[in-house]
Parts: sequence; structure tokens; C-alpha cells
Amino acid sequence: MAAAGAAATDLEVVRGRRAALFCAAVAIVLGLPLWWKTTETYRAPLPYSQISGLDALQLRLMVPVTVVFTRDSVPLDDQEKLPFTIVHEREIPLKYKMKIKCRFQKAYRWALEEEEEALSLDNVQEAEAVLAESQEQLEGSLTVYVISEQSSLLPQDKMSYIGPGRTAVVRGLMHREALTIIGHRVIQVAQAMSLTEDVLAAALADHLPEEKWSSDKRRPLKSSLGYQITFSLLNPDPKSHDVHWDIEGAVRRYVQPFLDVLSITGNFSVDSQILYYAMLGVNPRFDPASSSYYLAMHSLPHVINPVESRLGSGTATLYPVLNFLLYVPELAHSPLYIQDKDGAPVATNAFHSPRWGGIMIYNVDPKAYNGSGLPVRVDVDMVRVMEVFLAQLRLLFGITQPQVPPKCLLSGPKSEGLMTWELDRLLWARSVENVATATTTLTSLAQLLGKISNIVIKDDVASEVYRAVAAVQKAAEELASGHLSSAFVASQEAVMCSERAFFDPSLLHLLYFPDDQKFAIYIPLFLPMAVPILHSLAKIFLETRKNWKKPEKTE
Repeated sequence: MAAAGAAATDLEVVRGRRAALFCAAVAIVLGLPLWWKTTETYRAPLPYSQISGLDALQLRLMVPVTVVFTRDSVPLDDQEKLPFTIVHEREIPLKYKMKIKCRFQKAYRWALEEEEEALSLDNVQEAEAVLAESQEQLEGSLTVYVISEQSSLLPQDKMSYIGPGRTAVVRGLMHREALTIIGHRVIQVAQAMSLTEDVLAAALADHLPEEKWSSDKRRPLKSSLGYQITFSLLNPDPKSHDVHWDIEGAVRRYVQPFLDVLSITGNFSVDSQILYYAMLGVNPRFDPASSSYYLAMHSLPHVINPVESRLGSGTATLYPVLNFLLYVPELAHSPLYIQDKDGAPVATNAFHSPRWGGIMIYNVDPKAYNGSGLPVRVDVDMVRVMEVFLAQLRLLFGITQPQVPPKCLLSGPKSEGLMTWELDRLLWARSVENVATATTTLTSLAQLLGKISNIVIKDDVASEVYRAVAAVQKAAEELASGHLSSAFVASQEAVMCSERAFFDPSLLHLLYFPDDQKFAIYIPLFLPMAVPILHSLAKIFLETRKNWKKPEKTE
């Protein structure tokens, strides 16, 4: 009986050990990996190596320039040296992560018969109009015509001409080293019509250290997919002034043609409003000498903040808003003028704030107060107002007058208020800015995801990152090839994809759920099951160790 009981007890002990070992094996081999897999953060693979390579990307900008010679523009000895190629390459000293070089490639050909006839005219504007009809140039490309040294196409005191299109004219030479001098003039004209250090520096203003950006330069608007333009009429004294302005007709005649040309850079929406009793918030000072009031230059920044709270916008938009304010001063402060830093009145009586908009002060003619009484009807001269607002709009987009070479005749803009090569220059700047912005966004995103390992990376986010990297690389290739249009489109795609990935809401879903909190949640669930299993395993280990030592003691 005793032996049978001992055998039964041993059998129960063995069965208990097997049960404990089985439970431990199931928990460790099956349960733990299954729990780890089902609770892990899903992270789609990203091209980290390619993103890190974008920091060292050497961005090369190439402007295709075709040089067309007339038959008597260079000496016969130099004609034997044609065709020729001039390469002007210089490194822009911008201490940014991308190394920027400007490369101007010059191709050569002789003028065609119809081009010879056009260049034989006495008016360069007429000649350019004829040449524009006979050729079709791609975005970003330039054509420079070299005419005879004695040609009457240009005034005798002018060595070159820059037209409103993608065409320029350079006067040739008939002495030694003519090609060298002509090539130097061509380079100067091409730089004025396309890329300069100032243009690229303005485009990269937000990506450069402060010491590399001089504060006296105006920062243009950041590249965006669209812009909201709001024209506001401020009438602080409606009891004295009954102001009327034909803003719809003025926008249709003057602003819309300009925006139609700029539509390639983004979408534009325009609205207008009239605000009554809207004050500037700065008390003007009285000048007894001229019996007028004035605003000093140092007080202009304080004008914007009080007015901005009243502006608002008729439509909700995610795009940058440009405000253009026409302010009719109240009767107590009329006439009102703006003074420059030297104390002289500003000719336009207006000023602009970078990336915000512009303000123009419109004084009422004093003769209007000689009528029957108040309020005085004021009909705004929209031609004079729109001239100022269009000039401010050009400055806000970074479209400034080029630094023309000496003895160069610069044509006036087209009826739209924008030259074709000015639009190309804006696209060059926007392409560089977009590439820099996309690179910065992708690099920041890669650093964020590398530091915080529990952020979910979905497949659609990874797809946007891959598309952004490919678009940046394509934009760089197209810029190096001189294909401006495709380079700008690729740079826009790079910005859109990188920002969609960076601001995806899924990236913040588990941001505040680190690993220590995960263990703190699951340990109370697993601990009641794990304690008996661990206790049984420890007991089995001790008994097994005790049984191994028994034979040694008997010997």
C-alpha cells in the first residue's frame, strides 16, 4: 500500500512538472511572440539612405542660350573659328547644404534670311516683334542676336538690348578678340535675364543662416500652390467722404492679365471689401510748413497690426493672403503723406510689407470740399491706384528690375506688366526654393522617425516619401539639363508629397504611447499567469539540481 501510494505521488509530481513545462513552453514559444507581433508598431520601410544623400545634392542650374550671328557681325578671321562654345560657370557662395552652380551653355548658328531682314530694320522693338513671330522658344531658354557693329538697329551709344521676350541683341565687333568680347557681353545679358546670386539668395532666404542674408533685401513670397489676394478700401470717416471705387473693372483690366501670366506658379483668387471706421492706429504728425500731415518711416510698421485685425477674409483659405489697402484719410488728418528716411515725401504715397501686402494713402482733392457739403463724393482714380498695387505685387513675388550691363537698352514690360524672361527667372527661383524646401522637409521627417521608434509609418506615407525623393532627384536632373518647365513641375510635386507625408495625421497617433507605458499596461494582465508558471519552473529547476547532486554524495 505504501509503495503504491509513493508511486502515485511520483506520478502526480511528474504530471505536474510536465504541465508546468507545457504551459511555460506555450507562453514563451507561442504567446510571447504572438503578443509582441500583434502589439508592435507598423513601420513601412523608407529610403533613409536616399534622403541623407539629398543633403549632399549638388544642384546645377543650366540656362540654354542660343547665339545667332549676322554675316557681318564678326571679322572674317573669327568666322573661321565658328562654331564655338562659351561656358560660363561660377559657384554661388551660399553656405547652404546644396552646392549651387550657374552654368550658361552657348550654342551657335548663323541668322536665317528672315532673321537678317528683321535685324536690318531701324527699330529694335519692331525687329523683335518680327523675330518673335518666326520662332518658338522653350521656357528658360534665351536667344541672343549679334548684329553688325555699324547697325542702326540699336542707338550708337548702346552695346546691347534686352527685350520683353526671350530675345536680346548684342552689338558685334570687327577687330581682334571679337569673339571673346562678344562672349562676355552675351554672358552679361544672359545673367541679367535669368539667374543671379541675388535671385537665388532670395529664393533660399528661409534656408540660409541669418548671417548669410542681408536684412536690407526684401524677402519674396514663399512658393505656394495658391495665393489669396484681397483689396480693401478703408474709409475711416464716412460722414465726410462718400468713396466709390470700380475695383471689379480695375481687377479685370489690370490685375487679372498679370495673374493669368503668373498662373503657372499657382492658383490665384481675388476678392475685395470696404471697411468703414477703420483707423490706421498711428497718429500722424502735423507739418506747419506744408499744412499737411505725415507718417514717418519708423512708424509704418505700427500701422499694419491695428488694421490687420479688421481685415479678415471673405473666404476661408489655406493659401497665403496678400492684402492691398487703399486708405482715404479722415478729414481731420487730410492731406496725409508718407515720408522716407530722409524726410522727403514718397512719390507713390504708399509702402509695402514683405510677404504681407501693401498700403496706399489716397488723399482727397482739396477742391472737392468747396461744394455743397459733406459727405464729399470721392471717385477713386483706379489707374493710379493699380499702378502702385501692381508694382507692389511684383516686389512681393521677388520680380525686381535686373542689373543690366553697361550701355544696355532695357525694353519696357508687356501689356500684362510682366516680361517673359521675368516669368522664367521666377520659375528658376521657385524651382530652387521648392527643391530646398522638399529636401529640408524630408530630412526633418527622417530624423523624427529615426528618433521616435514607436510612430506608425503607413504604406501611403511611405509612398509619398518615395515619390518626394524621386521628384527631388528628377527636378535636379531637369535643372541641370535646362528643362525649366518640367523641373518646376517636378519641384512642385516634391513639395506636395513631402508635406503630405510630414503632416499626415497617422504620424501622431502613437507619439505619446512609448514602450514603458505599453509594458505598464500589459504587465498587470500577464503577471497573475506568469507567477505560477515561474514558480513551478523554479521549483522544477531546484529539484532537478538536487537530484543531480545525490549520486555524488553516495560515492
